[in-house]
Amino acid sequence: MLPSYRDALSWLYARRRGGAPRDPARMEALLRALALPSPERVVHVVGTNGKGTVTAMVDTGLRAWGWSSGRFVSPHVEDFRERVSVNGRAVSRETVRRFVARAQRLDLEPEPAFFEWTLALALAAFARARLRWAVAEAGVGGAHDATRALENVELVVLTNVTPDHLDTLGPDLAAIARDKAGAIRPGVPVVTGAQGEALEVVRFQARRLQAPLHVEAPGAPLFEASAQDPGAGTTRAANARLAAAALRLLGAPEEAVAAGVCAPPLPGRGERFRLCGCEVVLDGAHDPAGAARLAAELEPGYVLLFGALERKQAAATLAPLEAAAGSVILTEAAPGERPLPAGAGRGFDADPARALDRALALAAARAAGRAGGPPARVVVAGSLYLAGRLRPLLRRRARLARQAAPGAADALSPADRDGSG
Repeated sequence: MLPSYRDALSWLYARRRGGAPRDPARMEALLRALALPSPERVVHVVGTNGKGTVTAMVDTGLRAWGWSSGRFVSPHVEDFRERVSVNGRAVSRETVRRFVARAQRLDLEPEPAFFEWTLALALAAFARARLRWAVAEAGVGGAHDATRALENVELVVLTNVTPDHLDTLGPDLAAIARDKAGAIRPGVPVVTGAQGEALEVVRFQARRLQAPLHVEAPGAPLFEASAQDPGAGTTRAANARLAAAALRLLGAPEEAVAAGVCAPPLPGRGERFRLCGCEVVLDGAHDPAGAARLAAELEPGYVLLFGALERKQAAATLAPLEAAAGSVILTEAAPGERPLPAGAGRGFDADPARALDRALALAAARAAGRAGGPPARVVVAGSLYLAGRLRPLLRRRARLARQAAPGAADALSPADRDGSG
């Protein structure tokens, strides 16, 4: 008898490493137990920021080229099934239930953790659909991540390297870069936007493994992404350049490259919603580098709704966003998560929905008091957990706003119009 979808998810979420070190050998053992082959051709995407967006763009480009393709990303924002898609469609609930029923019959020691089971679910779905390509986003790092167990890798994309997961990957940038560069395979081409000290680490590893290295450089034709939406922010544009280079190195025609870089944003990655006369930017910027890039592409004076996990670099992530904000409201990224202290100029409401209402009212009042000034804008950032808690509410309210004023949809982007991002 199959478990219900709810029970299947509960079983997956309950799988923990229990303090065991990250080790791709555990994933390799799981694949043997399930008799799962690695996909025929794999693009492996690692890095600190932008992995999910690049993964989605490359997957979209491959499908536009005419190939069957699967996508594996993490984390999800609103729906677990965001993690696995087959030919552009989220894996079905029935597929999740059947996989978990099969998984529950296994007796493995050590037991795989949630991420490893989820990757195995993706590979099982890809095998069943007989896909030619798979584009897989790493979880944490590269050398010791479960995705390192994948074979048949045709290309590695290492988006960038900034300080994150310091407790897991190492105490400094060089250590983090070494771990991420561990995804590089002998002779397999690498595309990267890494810079400075991190780039030197990547260069050393690529040279050692005789892996052709392609480094993003201003004006480089390989990285040209002119088809990208000119209204896109600098972060998405940087991701588009990496995806364009990856697709070209795989041999994709320019039409497929153009389709790839114009793929709609993943949930919680730079999504924009219109409601209550305000624009709401929903971005899971959860580390200092991601927050700085987001702040750089927004006009100052916005109302910031911020919530971060305590184990993350919460104060350092808040700093660049707060510096450009007109007002700040703090909330809990996850239930019971201790927020940053509410200092001078910071409001606080533990409930994200109430905090959003406060932020919208404040943004509208600020805009009304500045005739001819910048539009009312609320920026929700700090954690993909927070994005997941607010996205259903934002989609529902945006849909109601469009129904109340259908003509307003003409001024919105495709992502706004379909309400899904």
